[in-house]
Amino acid sequence: MRIGLCGTGGFAREVAPLAVIQAGADNVQHIELDPVARELNGLPVVGLADAHADAAIAIAIADAAVRRRIDAEMTAAGRSFVSIVAPTCVFRGPSQIGEGAILCDHVVITANVVIGRHFQANLFSYVAHDCVVGDFVTLAPRVCINGNTVIEDDVYVGTGAVLKQGTPDKPLRIGRGAVIGMGAVVTKDVPPGAVVVGNPARVMDR
Repeated sequence: MRIGLCGTGGFAREVAPLAVIQAGADNVQHIELDPVARELNGLPVVGLADAHADAAIAIAIADAAVRRRIDAEMTAAGRSFVSIVAPTCVFRGPSQIGEGAILCDHVVITANVVIGRHFQANLFSYVAHDCVVGDFVTLAPRVCINGNTVIEDDVYVGTGAVLKQGTPDKPLRIGRGAVIGMGAVVTKDVPPGAVVVGNPARVMDR
């Protein structure tokens, strides 16, 4: 397998060693749409036209809107997608995860979780039982998603945030495009597009 890792920022540089573990150093390239030919931490940086023809794509960029745009461009170019999973990830029961996921070191996914496409979970984050997670969702480091939670598409959850457990008949729901601030403790549903901060989390005026 060969991997084309879209991005050269901090997250991409963190993910690159995981891609190397998965595919081997000779089989990993950073891809930029407008590249300056160079190396980055020992790996080549190339444009899509110069990438390995058989390389599957992983998008190592935290911004959901950018991931969506690159997903569309790569799909139009006929590229397939690959998930990158750290060897230290733990899976504690049957779950489904869509294509293009990036699961960093010490991520835990427990039982009966359903996750959409291009999900990212950074260091030490977990998603507990019976959660449903949409497409292009991003978890920063040490995020705690407790059971019976629904997270809609394009949500960003900041470092150290905690989402209270819902119930089977009334899951906690985070609306599409919401942003959960660093260290927030979410005890109630979050409307689509809202930014919430604090403990307990409250909608921030914009």
